[in-house]
Amino acid sequence: MNEVPSPELRIGDTERESALSALGEHLSAGRLDVDEYGERSAHITAARTRGELADVFSDLPAPHPVFGTPAHKAVEAKPPGPVAYTDRPLSQRVAGAIMPLLFVGAIVVGITTDIWWFIALPFVFGAVAQGIWGKDWDKDRTRRRGSRS
Repeated sequence: MNEVPSPELRIGDTERESALSALGEHLSAGRLDVDEYGERSAHITAARTRGELADVFSDLPAPHPVFGTPAHKAVEAKPPGPVAYTDRPLSQRVAGAIMPLLFVGAIVVGITTDIWWFIALPFVFGAVAQGIWGKDWDKDRTRRRGSRS
């Protein structure tokens, strides 16, 4: 993939990042000095085609930038569907919903009645819930990046 099959093909940010990474490896290997690295990295950020990017590496050995597949070959990703919240028991979901209400209520009661220690109620409630359901009792385990239902 180090060979440039079509030098007139335009590049994107991924190819520029790959080229800057390869250029950094040449700098750390001592093949380039800091001034030359600055000049070449400026050419990389200004490059628009694969040919212009390849010219920056014409006198350097591997590593060279890796070019991705053309856009017409890319497969469109399907967006994830709706998230189901049925993996937690009802009591745990209710406790998770009550938690913010406890904080708001504790603050309101603390301000209006001067009972400042009432703010400890949500923390005690959270500690008890953690003892019952585990450390991540209030986190939804079905919400993961890229997961599909």
